[in-house]
Order: sequence, then structure tokens, then C-alpha cells
Amino acid sequence: MDTLSIILILLVGIIGGGAAFFAYRYGRAKGLQQEQERQRSLLQSAEEQAQRLLTDAETQIKQRELAIKEEQVQMRNEMEEEQVRRRKEYERSEERLQNRLDSAERRAEQLETRDRKLSQRESKIDQRETRLKTMEEEQDAELQRVAQMTRDEAQNVLLERVEQKARQEMARTLREVEAEVSEEADKRAREIVTMAIERIASDHVSEYAVSSVDLPSDEMKGRIIGRQGRNIRAIEQAIGVDLVVDDTPEAIIISSFDPIRREIARMALSKLVADGRIHPTRIEKEVEQARHEIDRMILEAGEQATIETNTQGIHREILKLLGRLKFRTSYGQNQLYHAIETAHIAALIASELHANVKVARLGGLLHDIGKAVSHEIDGPHAIVGAEIAKRYGVNEIVVNCIASHHGEVEPQSIEAVIVAAADAISGARPGARRESLETYIKRVTELEEIGNSFEGVSQTFAIQAGREIRVIVRPEAVDDYAAIQLSKDIAKKIEDNLQYPGQIRVTVIRETRSVDYAK
Repeated sequence: MDTLSIILILLVGIIGGGAAFFAYRYGRAKGLQQEQERQRSLLQSAEEQAQRLLTDAETQIKQRELAIKEEQVQMRNEMEEEQVRRRKEYERSEERLQNRLDSAERRAEQLETRDRKLSQRESKIDQRETRLKTMEEEQDAELQRVAQMTRDEAQNVLLERVEQKARQEMARTLREVEAEVSEEADKRAREIVTMAIERIASDHVSEYAVSSVDLPSDEMKGRIIGRQGRNIRAIEQAIGVDLVVDDTPEAIIISSFDPIRREIARMALSKLVADGRIHPTRIEKEVEQARHEIDRMILEAGEQATIETNTQGIHREILKLLGRLKFRTSYGQNQLYHAIETAHIAALIASELHANVKVARLGGLLHDIGKAVSHEIDGPHAIVGAEIAKRYGVNEIVVNCIASHHGEVEPQSIEAVIVAAADAISGARPGARRESLETYIKRVTELEEIGNSFEGVSQTFAIQAGREIRVIVRPEAVDDYAAIQLSKDIAKKIEDNLQYPGQIRVTVIRETRSVDYAK
């Protein structure tokens, strides 16, 4: 229903309602005629107003229809423009596609042309290879005829010459490098010291395991043995040592691998001999006093070592272990003095290298505390000592210095390397340790035998008390490069087969002499 219809309905309703109302009102009142005239005038004005509204409504409808027609024309124009645009795009796409098809056809033709050319080239190359192979065979046959050698023989000769030249060049280069390193040795001294870890002495198997007590007379041996051997059994059971009563005049031998027990037995036995009263009760009393005296001496020795090295503040139990090293020797070198010396050397090296002097000094002092309990706890003394130090709150860096000084674990600081080097220096310096004559002769003999066991060696001499061996080789059997490798092989075999303090220098000598006579 449009607006005009609605307006007409409203007007009809209004007019009808008004007419009924006025008819009713003025039908009953006076002056009905006058009221009817007034109603007519109202009706006429209403009709005029309705006519104006209809006119306005028709105008609005015409304007709306005109706007709709304009909008339809505009939409039709836009659709026509869109169709034109899309048609042009389609034409351009079709043109590009056609161009691509043309280009693909041209490329296919070019590829076919290239394939034909490649086939022709391959055919020519095959022909050339066939001709070259024929020519090589002819040349090889001619060379073999002229040189009177087969191909393999000529190749072997050439390889030998190249290898010989290469070995000579390598030996020359190695000599130049060694000379350069030697010239730069002073400048690189600090690096060399920190990196050099020397081989160190073996453990307690080579130490002294006996002590002796002098007696005023051989009669005292009988009193020490006692009736039916009760005195000597009481001493051995109370201390845990073996007493050897042999033909040695005016002396008795105390045998034990524990140096503390040997010292307790020596002190107790000396007091018993001096007192003269020897019986089981007296033996127990003197042994107990000797134990207390040894404990006091051990603690004092540990405290004195810390004072000498300026490392006070160590746990009491570690001081006791450190003091026990006073009664421990290795190749005749006292282990407590060795520890103190190592601490001093490590501190000096650390000072030169601007490392932690305090850590290096303490690590050098404690590096061998595991040897104090080596008869009680199984395992390498470096690892055992590190575990003990860690248990009593020693710094982790110092613990690593102790554990790594024999190479069982990797060093984690420059101080650990310094401690290992200081330990080697203390044990390997001239005069630090001593060996028995039999051990020395055996070691020197084994060194010479190892040197002579290699092919091309003429003679081997052990010099400087076994600290160096000089190996003389036959020059026709060993060249310069092989001489360098031979020194390394001999050193490796010595490391694998011998036990020795410090280090052993291996010098290989290759000498060529040309002799002629003027007549």
C-alpha cells in the first residue's frame, strides 16, 4: 500500500467521523443549519488539504521514480564498463598465453638443435678418445722398448724418487721448525712451563721397607726374643711389624711397608734396649708411649710444613696426613720435604705466570697426601688425596691440582698444570733422589737394550746416570726423517716399558762421512 492510499483512507475516516459527530450534535441542538454550514466549510477545507497532500504525494512519487530510473541507468553504465574492462583483460591474458606458447615452441626447437649438436660432439669425442688411447698404447710400448722397463716398474721408480725427495723436504722443514722453536724458547718459556708435565717417580714399591736398631751387645738379642719367643711376638703383635734377628752383629732389623709402624717399633725398641727391662707388660707401655710421641711429631711436622709454606688454616686431619709424609720416602727422597719443595717451586712459577700463587702453593703442598694412606686405601694416591682434601673442605681448584698431578684426571686450571710441573721438577732435579746400584745398572742396561732393539741402530749409549741415551744409526739405513721418527718411537717404548724418576732424553745421531786420500 503506497502513501497516497494511506492518506485517502485517513481523510475518508476523518471526514466520516466528523460528519457523524456533527450530525448527532447539531441534530439535537438548535441552529442545526448553521452547524451544517460550518461543517461544510470544514469539509471543504479538509478536501482542499487532502488535495494538497495528494498533489505532494504524487510529486514525491514522481521524484522517487525518476531517482530509481537514474540509478538504474548508472548501474547499467557501470556494468557495461566492467564488461569492457574484463574483456580487455581477457584479451591481454590470451595474448600473453599465446606469447608463452610461441616462446616454448622456439625453446623446444633450440633444444632439439642443441641435442643434435651434442650428439655430434659426443661422436667426435669418442673418436678422439679412441685415437688418444691408441696413441698412448703406442707411446707406452715405445717407452718400454726404449727404457727396457714395464709401466709398473717405471711407476715404482718414479714414486720412490718422489718419496725420497718428499722425505728430505720434510726432514729439512722439521729441522727448520725445531730451530725456530729453539730460537723462540726464551720468549715462550712461560707457555712451555705451563704445558710441560714431566713423568714422575714410581710409588712405594721402590722405597725402603726396613729399619735397624743398634744393640749394645748380641746378648740383648736373646732378651728381645724372650723365653720361647714371647717378647718378640709381643712386639710384633702390638705394633704390626716383623723383627728380623739374624747374624747382623749388634743390630736387629725392623721390616714393614708402613713407615709409621717402623718408626713406632724403632722408638719403642730403642727405649726397651736402653732401659733393659723387656717383658710383655713393659713392651705394651713403651709401644703406647711411642704411638703418642709419633702422633705428636706428626702433628708438629704438619704444622711446621704449613708455616714454612705460609699455608696456615688447614684442617687438623689434613695436617696429620701431611705430617705422616715425614716418615715416607720415594727413591730416597723424603716426601714431606718433597711436598714443601713442590709448594715453593709452584709458588715461584705461579708468580712468574701471574697465576694464583696461594692456590698453587697449597696444591703443591698437598699433592701427595694420598701417599700417607696408600697402605690403607686402595687406588691412585692422587685420586685418594683429592677425595680426602675434598672431604675436609679444601678449595675445588686445589682438589683438582691434587687429582690431576699424575694425569688421572684433566687439569682444569693453570695452577693444576703448575703443580704437576713443580712436582716433576722437585722429583727430577739432580740429587733429589737416589737408587741402589743394582737398580741403576738394570735401568741403564734396559735403556741400551731398548735403543738397540730398533732396526738401523748401530750403537746405543746411556749417559748422565741414565738421564739421556744417545742412539747412533747407520746413515744408509736411516734417513733424516726416519731419524726424527726413531727418536719418538724410542721415547714411547721407554715410557711404556720402564719406570724411572724425572725424564730421559733420547738423542738420535745420524752421521755421514766421506773419506778420501791424497796421494
